[in-house]
Amino acid sequence: MGALDGIKVIDLSHVLAAPFATMIMADLGAEVIKVEPPFGDDSRQFGPFVEDEAGEQQSGYFISINRNKKSIVLNLKEEKGKEILRDLISDADVVVENYRPTTMKKLGFSYEEMKKIKEDIIYCSICGFGHDALEEYASKPAYDMVAQAYSGLMSITGPEGGEPCRVGSSIGDIMAGHQAVIGILSALRYRDRTGKGQHVDMSMVDGLVSVLENAIARYTMDGEIPGPLGGAHPTIVPFQSFKTKDNYIVTPIGNDSLWKKFCDALEMPELADDERFKTNPLRAENKDELIPILAKRIKEKNTAEWEGIFEEYGLPYSPVNTVDKVVEDDNLKYRDMIVDLEQPGLGKVKVAGSPFHLSETPGEIKSHAPAKGEHTDSVLKESLGLTDAQIKEMKSQGIIG
Repeated sequence: MGALDGIKVIDLSHVLAAPFATMIMADLGAEVIKVEPPFGDDSRQFGPFVEDEAGEQQSGYFISINRNKKSIVLNLKEEKGKEILRDLISDADVVVENYRPTTMKKLGFSYEEMKKIKEDIIYCSICGFGHDALEEYASKPAYDMVAQAYSGLMSITGPEGGEPCRVGSSIGDIMAGHQAVIGILSALRYRDRTGKGQHVDMSMVDGLVSVLENAIARYTMDGEIPGPLGGAHPTIVPFQSFKTKDNYIVTPIGNDSLWKKFCDALEMPELADDERFKTNPLRAENKDELIPILAKRIKEKNTAEWEGIFEEYGLPYSPVNTVDKVVEDDNLKYRDMIVDLEQPGLGKVKVAGSPFHLSETPGEIKSHAPAKGEHTDSVLKESLGLTDAQIKEMKSQGIIG
């Protein structure tokens, strides 16, 4: 049994932000019915591609964020397609979508219309700037990079003095997805207590502004406009990556006690007593003098040597792993964070597992990412009681697929 067993989600999402949210809910046991247009989710056209046994190209991108879901195809340009969706919503707990606000309104599926179908529905929308936003922003198209740029995140990411950089993963989408799940679960808890549903209005930009850490405080309290610092921390020193003989290693030294241990590990105990570096504020003030000293020393040994030394001294550290090392990592495998997904036509493919290690109801991967419309027949039969003849007729009319 999953923590969300008994919760039914109608997933009207595409690409990444909302599909990521519904994947989390599916991992935790919710029944997620993914409603795709006749041409399918856009992400089915995103690489990497692998040819399956039937000679068809399957998208690794789609597979990575759509496991544990059922897929049905509905043509919402047809009134009968809309009628079927209304019937599905009437028996659901949650609806999730990530289109522009005007799109759902034009289709007749705004939150106000959803409430008429099911009064206590939890309706989660994810878009770039939010549904309840200034008029010129609410309907703006947005991708992850737009959110990263607008939120200020790109301005503090990348090498010091360099051009703005996008974070390596689509963190704007992923953060919005994670935060959407928190909003949905909060709304479900509220409904348990009051019987009332609500609109969960998530913005990709809001999500990234909320995780700017101390950048806002640095500006509002010090008047400093933060900029990119590469791998360094703006106020804790040393707290960055250093080049070794053969790779990079990170050594986040978060307090003065660790600093003394770090100096001993480097066989440079004199640094701990140096008046310029005794406390973190002093190290931050004099980092331009300190960092070259540390960098020169750390470059003298290879990564494995430093790992052994830092381990002996009880210091926090990590090599900067590449993805191939992550996929083969023993602890991540033990934690079920790198798992084999049995994908029809492809066999076993490796995907990231669920990070939710609940003692009684952990997240788990139960089924593959569905083919487009794989569950149309079964869902319409089981949920709406349609017959084979009715389904065949609607397929011939292009209403379902």
